[in-house]
Amino acid sequence: MKHLLTIIFSILFMGILSAQQSNLKVDQERLEKRIFDLAKFGIQANGETERVAFSDADIEARNWVIKTLEDFGMEVKVDAAGNIIGTRKGSEASLKSIAFGSHIDRVPNGGNYDGCVGSMAALEVIETLNEHNISTKHPLEVIIFPNEEGGVMGSRAMAGNLGKSALGVVNSTGYSMGEGIMRIGGDTTRLNEAKRDTGSLAAFLELHIEQGGKLEKEGLDIGVVEGIVGLNWWDVVFTGFANHAGTTPMNARQDALLAAAKYIVAVNEITNSFEGAQVGTVGRIKAEPGAPNVIPGKVTASLEIRDLSLEVIQKVYRAIKKKTEEIAEASNVTVEFLPLDTTAEPALTDTEIQKEIASSAKSLGLTYQYMPSGAGHDAQDISRFAPVGMIFVPSKGGISHSPKEFTSAEDMANGANVLLHTILALDKKLD
Repeated sequence: MKHLLTIIFSILFMGILSAQQSNLKVDQERLEKRIFDLAKFGIQANGETERVAFSDADIEARNWVIKTLEDFGMEVKVDAAGNIIGTRKGSEASLKSIAFGSHIDRVPNGGNYDGCVGSMAALEVIETLNEHNISTKHPLEVIIFPNEEGGVMGSRAMAGNLGKSALGVVNSTGYSMGEGIMRIGGDTTRLNEAKRDTGSLAAFLELHIEQGGKLEKEGLDIGVVEGIVGLNWWDVVFTGFANHAGTTPMNARQDALLAAAKYIVAVNEITNSFEGAQVGTVGRIKAEPGAPNVIPGKVTASLEIRDLSLEVIQKVYRAIKKKTEEIAEASNVTVEFLPLDTTAEPALTDTEIQKEIASSAKSLGLTYQYMPSGAGHDAQDISRFAPVGMIFVPSKGGISHSPKEFTSAEDMANGANVLLHTILALDKKLD
C-alpha cells in the first residue's frame, strides 16, 4: 500500500510539475529592462551606444554579465578564447549540457538588439527557472561569445577554426584579435583549450533578431531557422600608378580607382546573373594616396559572397574574379584577390531541434515559419561539433546593424518563451 501511494504521489507531482512548466513564461518587462541596462555600457552623448569588441565598454558589459550569472548561482568561467560560460548544474551530472546564448559586442554605430536579445534572453531563462525552482536533468550552459561581429571569434575557437592569421586582424578599437583575447581575460597561448570535442554538447540554441523584414511583412511571431548561409571575404587589391591629376592625360592613366569602380558594378551584375538567393557585396574601399589631385595608384576593396551552398559561393566568386581580371587588363592595372580568414561555411540546423522550436511556438499560440538565415551567427561554428537550433524574432522594418534597429518587448519575450520551452522539451527528450 505504501509503495502504491508513493507511485500515485509521484504521478500527481509530475502532473503538477508538467502543468507548471506548460504555463511558464519569462518576465517581459525584466527582459526589456536588461536590454536597456546593457545599452548603458558604451552610451554616448547622443543617446546611442558604441560597444565594439575589446573596447572598455565591452569589458564593462562582460563583467556585468559575469556578475549577473554568478548572482544566479552559476559557475562562471572565461575560457582561453574569451567566451563567458555560466553553468547551472543538472540533476543528472553525467548528461551533456544544453547550451544557449549569443553575443553582446556590436558593430560600430550599431543597435541595441543584434546579439543582445539572445544574450539577455538567456539570462532571463535562467532567472525564470530559478524563480520557479525548476531543475533540469541536463546541465545548462549560458555562453556569451566575444567578438562575433569581428569574425565570430569565440565560437570559431570552440570549433577549433580560429587560425593564427585571424589573430592579427585589427578591429576599430585598434586592437587585434590576439590582443583583444588577452584584454578580455583569455589566453592566446592556450587557445586549443577552448576547443570543444564533437558531441560534447547535447544541443545549442541561439535566439536572435531576424535582421531582415520577412517575419514583420508576413505578420509572424517566430522564425524557425533551417540553415545559416556561408560567407567568404576577400580583399581585392588594384595596383596602378599614382601620378599628377593635372598633367597626366586621360588616355595615359593607370587609375586603380577607375578599375575598382568597374569591379564594384561587375559584382552586382554577376551576382544577379545567377538564379538563387546568393548575395555579393562590396562594403569597403580604400584609395591611396587619397588626395584629390593625385590619380589613385592603389585601391583595396572588399568582396563578400553569401549563400547556403559553398558551391554557389565559389561559382559566383570565379565569375567575379574572371571579369575583374579582364577589367584590370583593360585598365592597365593589376589585381589580386586575397582571401581573409573570416570564412564561415554554410550550416544546416538540426531537424529535430527545428521541430521542438516549432512545437514550442505552437503550444504558446505563436505563429511561425521555417526560413534561412542570411546573416552569419555563432551557431554556425557551434554546428561543427554539436546539434544547433536558431529562433528568430521580428526586426522592425528589417533594419539591423543600425541605431534604428528595434524589436518590441513582446516579440523579445515571445522568442525567450520559445527558447525556454524548447530547452525544457529537449531536456526531457535528449539523453
